[in-house]
Amino acid sequence: MKSYISIDGWKANIRFSSAHVIPEYEKCGRLHGHTYAVHTKVYGKTDEKGIIIDFSLLKDVLRTIVKDLDHKILIPEKSNVIKIQKNDENIKVNSLNKKYVFPKCDCILLPIKSTSAEALANYVLNRVIDNINLSNRLERIEIGIDEGFGQGAWMIKNFRS
Repeated sequence: MKSYISIDGWKANIRFSSAHVIPEYEKCGRLHGHTYAVHTKVYGKTDEKGIIIDFSLLKDVLRTIVKDLDHKILIPEKSNVIKIQKNDENIKVNSLNKKYVFPKCDCILLPIKSTSAEALANYVLNRVIDNINLSNRLERIEIGIDEGFGQGAWMIKNFRS
């Protein structure tokens, strides 16, 4: 029998507020922000205690990730559209011929091409995978990122069929 655990980021307070630009989409090409929630589902076989993965451990990993993103300007380092210049104090961003200068401490450079909900979900998924014990009981991890209530994207990683 397949089992899973689920964490609702809105209810479990696994949230962050950040600003970003998505130049590939005209409306989102302007600097704007969201309050995001991170949701998780982990599928697998239970151990001898009846547990797939410890909720506390998983929530700690998620909270560490959202803490890094909270109240930051999200900048995709691998973007083909956004041009980034860094110095010791500032990060300069050129997007759609708009030039922004942000204090370095207010930004997080992410190893992704875009800061879309889909790309953020994939980023969080990879960080979760890097920070939990992937026992042979785990079959699948899903990460959802909401950009406000009722609007989000999910990324899924299967470990076993």
